[in-house]
Amino acid sequence: MNDQTDGSLNAAHRALENEDDENGDASENKGAFSRFLSAFNPRKNDDLEQDVLDHPTMRGQVVGMVNLRRLSLEDVAIPKVEIVAVPHDIKKSKLVSVFRESGLTRLPVFEGTLDTPLGFIHLKDFALKHGFGTAGAFSMKDLVRPLIFAPPSMGIGVLLQKMQNERIHMALVIDEYGGVDGLVTIEDLIEQVIGQIDDEHDPEDASAWTQEAPGIYLADARSDLTEFEAEIGLNLIKDLEDDEVDTLGGIIFVLTGRIPTRGEVIPHPLGVEFEIVDADARRIKRLRVRLPSAKDD
Repeated sequence: MNDQTDGSLNAAHRALENEDDENGDASENKGAFSRFLSAFNPRKNDDLEQDVLDHPTMRGQVVGMVNLRRLSLEDVAIPKVEIVAVPHDIKKSKLVSVFRESGLTRLPVFEGTLDTPLGFIHLKDFALKHGFGTAGAFSMKDLVRPLIFAPPSMGIGVLLQKMQNERIHMALVIDEYGGVDGLVTIEDLIEQVIGQIDDEHDPEDASAWTQEAPGIYLADARSDLTEFEAEIGLNLIKDLEDDEVDTLGGIIFVLTGRIPTRGEVIPHPLGVEFEIVDADARRIKRLRVRLPSAKDD
């Protein structure tokens, strides 16, 4: 977690602790996560939201807490087309491949199509039962955990509390016809409040890029634009409408005005091509940059 995220979380904790002290209902055994969830408690919700938005020293730090009420699941869910899921009759070797290639720890399990979900499988359950040289027949039925089903209009604060109470950290968003519309994890919800959470497998340097071949770069979308321009010798922001972009991913928003989908290729007026390698419904994560010189080879 970066310094900005740490500062946001600390500020959020202080704000919630102060609120508890004023009301005289603070409890010694009240956990940090419970205090965090109290941000969408109806008793002082409107006052808290307005104070945060109006206070100049708090803006940009604790303002993420407002998202607990402001955002609904349709704003943050991963679209159905981007959900990585597995059928209930998948073979053990294939399941291992899906876990390895996706890098995910939880996978929805379905029967027939994703619109008939059965639950989800956790990598830890699978590894403990069938990994580390453990013998025994593979049975998906024994490993499937229950999911939460929620409508797109549900507030993210409501779902966050439901996930905590039921100890289920994955939910499928169900449309009006009963079909699956998207997917949300508890990490997705928390990131809307405190910012992006980098785990042990994320690169330590979020601004890094690697050169895959001459004129071809694999880059994090948060890479510093000025530094990357110096690397490739091109001014990517020149003559574009918005000259206030600071990151490489920001160029994509200027060019498209939206969040592109994984696999989409975005052309730049200078002949550069941006291929979206990894993205979700809210942000671009990684992209491949092809310079004109690479396309000429």
